[in-house]
This record gives sequence, structure tokens and C-alpha cells, in this order.
Amino acid sequence: MSSNKKDLNEKFISFLDQVKDEPHKSVTHLNDRVLVIDGLNTFIRAFAVNPAINEDGLHIGGMMGFLKSIRYTSDILKPSRVIIVFDGKDGSKRRRKIYPEYKGTRKVKQRLNRNVDWGTAPLDEQQSMKQQMGRLIEYLEQLPLTLISIDGIEADDTIAYISQQLLPKSDIFIMSTDKDFLQLVDDRVKVWSPTKKKLYTKNEVFEEYGIPSRNMLTYRVLDGDKSDNIGGIRGAGIKSIVKYIQPITEDKDFTIMDLFDYAEKTSDKKIKLLDSIQNSRNLLKRNYLLMQLQKVDIPNHTKMKIQGAINGEVPQLIKYRFQTMFLKDKLSTAIPTVIAAIVIVIKSRGILAIPMIPSIVMQATILGIMAINANFHDLNKILNIINIPIITIPRE
Repeated sequence: MSSNKKDLNEKFISFLDQVKDEPHKSVTHLNDRVLVIDGLNTFIRAFAVNPAINEDGLHIGGMMGFLKSIRYTSDILKPSRVIIVFDGKDGSKRRRKIYPEYKGTRKVKQRLNRNVDWGTAPLDEQQSMKQQMGRLIEYLEQLPLTLISIDGIEADDTIAYISQQLLPKSDIFIMSTDKDFLQLVDDRVKVWSPTKKKLYTKNEVFEEYGIPSRNMLTYRVLDGDKSDNIGGIRGAGIKSIVKYIQPITEDKDFTIMDLFDYAEKTSDKKIKLLDSIQNSRNLLKRNYLLMQLQKVDIPNHTKMKIQGAINGEVPQLIKYRFQTMFLKDKLSTAIPTVIAAIVIVIKSRGILAIPMIPSIVMQATILGIMAINANFHDLNKILNIINIPIITIPRE
């Protein structure tokens, strides 16, 4: 193994020991400081924005991005334990009974190749996603963390139940870009946005939205959620809501029933938002049932399964197995697709190998640790280069 690859492998593995052996200095119990990761949300984000491939031409960006997120977030938040929650089989069934079109338009926005029609691609994004997800689970099973996926329940509900009821005395950090979790933020529960690199406390929520976290559910019910195909009402932008529904900005509960009463008492047909509330009660009630996480509806037998997973022994780190997989999948040789495309252009035009361009070095960061130390000649050694899609059009 080259010194660079060995260094990369050892540095990445070191964070695993940190999760296990170096908890936050104030932690005295396993559940004192818990990082709960929205698994599918994190994977889809990594899959969509990380176009990395290994030297065999296989896409591994989703796996790499997910593992990188765990490492980075663990470094920042110093959790006493990590719990990763995925949707269970038929997890959306309960909400689809309420609204059959729930998540009906959801698509994975993959950027492996902006110019490829994935309907005709030899390895389409759905197949790539399934392959990487399956392999990612194998990686996670080697780590000292708790994996939870229970049939018939969505990750959102599992996470809400863990944070609100199962661990009521723990400091909870929910890692997700899903704004629905902001309704759970209080003195104990916080939300970490991996895209914004921002920790949402009560103060942060109010500073960004002008609405306290306790009333974020009412705001979300009005606004809707396009990613889940949940429509809002006309005129329900954040500025209009704050301007025309003043009680929602106060630090006291303002429920949708309070919203209906307020709209009726202050009805003004010149104000589209208030008029829309009056005419959209059924839609808003539906949105509430779909989006509320403060009192999740979970069967007792499902609660027992979640409790069993939380109370069970945290697996030991299987470092040798993880390293073996890491080397087998050649994660340390990963190269962003854009670089590979440049290599193809250079090869096709017969341009001689030249030193690595500094800007490309910066783009070639792997797992947040180091950049590939290579030049174009090294990149030309990619074994399965024919499978690498060209995503750039060379200038004439």
C-alpha cells in the first residue's frame, strides 16, 4: 500500500475511535449526548452531490459522502453515541392513507453526469443508488453505532419518538436537512443541518424564521413541503406569515386551531393569506396530520422494537473488517467524475501529461482529509475508464 493511501486510511479510521473512546468531556452516560442521523436524507444528499468514482470506474460518492458526514459531524458535536435511522419497509403507508399523493413526485436528483439520459445509461441512478446503499449498510454495521429501520414506520416518526419520548433527559442532535424537525427544537433537542453546517437551537430558529420553534409546525402546515408533495396555501410565504399572523411569532403555543380562530376574527379579503386560511381548512388539517412530529402515532409493538434497539448493546468497532472493505472498494483511490472527464479529453486529444492544476487538487478532496496527490499521467491509470461518463465539453 502506498504511503498516501495508508495515511488516508488511518486518518479516516481515527474518527471511529473518537466516536467510541473520546466522548464529550461532560458525558457520563451513553445517552447523555446523542447524535440521531436521518439516514436516507443524508444518503440522498451525498449521492446527489458527490460524483466520486474509484479507479475501476465504479461510483462510490454516496458511500463516501455519508461516511464523511458522520466523521465531520462527530468531530463537531462530540456525541456519546450515534444512532442512524432509516425508513422501514412501507414506512409511508400510514401517511399515504391520509394523502395518496404523499411523496408522489419525489425523485433523486443525481449529478453524476449532467448530460446523461439515465433512462438509457448502462448503470442508471436507481441501480447505482441501490448498490451503494446496500454496501453502505455493510460499512455501518462495522461501526460502534446503532442502526434502526422498522417496517411500517418512517424515519421521521422514529427520530421524533426517540427524541421526545424514549430519551427525554438526553441532549439530542438530529442531523437532517428536513425542516420538519425544527418543530422539535427545544432546550434539549437541536437540529444539525449538514448542508448549512449550522446547529439550530431555539435562538437560531427564531433568528432565521422570525418564528419560535414551538410554532414551526403551524408555519410548515401553511407553507407545505414540496419535497414530500405536500402543497401549502396561496400567499403563505414566510414574510407574509410573520407580517399578517403576529401571534405565530410570539413565544407561546399557536396551534392550527388558534390559526383558524385568528383568521376568522381578523378576516380581510384584501389579505390573500387570511382569506386562503378561511377557505383551506381541510387542506391545513390534512397537512397537520402529515407533518406533525410532536405527538407521533406509533403502535405499541413498534415502540417496543425501537426501545429494544436503543437499550441494546452498542456494537463494537470492527476496525479490521472496515479497513478491508475500505481497501477492497478502493475508496482511497476515488476521483471526482469531473477530473476523470478532463483526463478523457486530454487522452483523446493526445495532450502530454502535465502537472496537476491547483484548482483540481482542491476539488479532489477525499473524505475531508486529503487531496489526491497526482498528475494527469497518474489519472490515466484508471482501469475502467470507458465507464466514466464525460460531463464536460472541451473548448475548441
